[in-house]
Amino acid sequence: MAADRAVGRGWLLTLEGPEGAGKTTQAERLWRRAASLGIDVVLTREPGGTAVGERVRELLLDPGSTHGPRADALLFNAARAELVDEVLRPALGRGALVVSTRFADSTLAYQGYGAGLPLGDLLALQRFATAGLVPDLTILLDLPAEAGLARKDAERTRFESAFGIDFHRRVREGFRALAAADPERFAIVDATRSEGAVEQAVARAAGRLHGLGALPSASARSDPERTAERIHR
Repeated sequence: MAADRAVGRGWLLTLEGPEGAGKTTQAERLWRRAASLGIDVVLTREPGGTAVGERVRELLLDPGSTHGPRADALLFNAARAELVDEVLRPALGRGALVVSTRFADSTLAYQGYGAGLPLGDLLALQRFATAGLVPDLTILLDLPAEAGLARKDAERTRFESAFGIDFHRRVREGFRALAAADPERFAIVDATRSEGAVEQAVARAAGRLHGLGALPSASARSDPERTAERIHR
């Protein structure tokens, strides 16, 4: 599935996967790799990346929140619409590489496959929220639900604490189904391996866009923020 290229010359790369897969860590490492080459690169996340998005993030991830999956889907897409308008399209329009921890596939996996909401309804809502923007590349960090949740024991949010193992198994299978349906956009990385091995696999996959697989390690540049932008708030 090709992305909406009308927004400009930039590239949208998203990292997806179940809980505990290491998405935040790998997004940061990829951001640093790109910055080390002087690439105009933006790091962001979902939900978040804007003032509205960060407030929605607090509500969605609060273990005390009790709203249901339809409200989840609406809140995620409200935050997503703000991110698309305020961060993604401007960055893509100037030719930047945008690296995002999660995007629209997460809503399909969690609220669709996990919670059982109709995929058709979620896709329609997603198209409205993103105005048709689709990632150029989605890297799926894949690991069993049990392994991911074990990694998150010390820092559980609402999605780890309020939903059972069967839910998280369905989420994982949902991500795998999405990847199987769109193999040109997705690259699957085995996230059960060491962080370093996963980093190398992510960099090779990202090389489809910018030749990032040939980049030096993140330590090659002491201050990547001079050429990169981190938008988490």
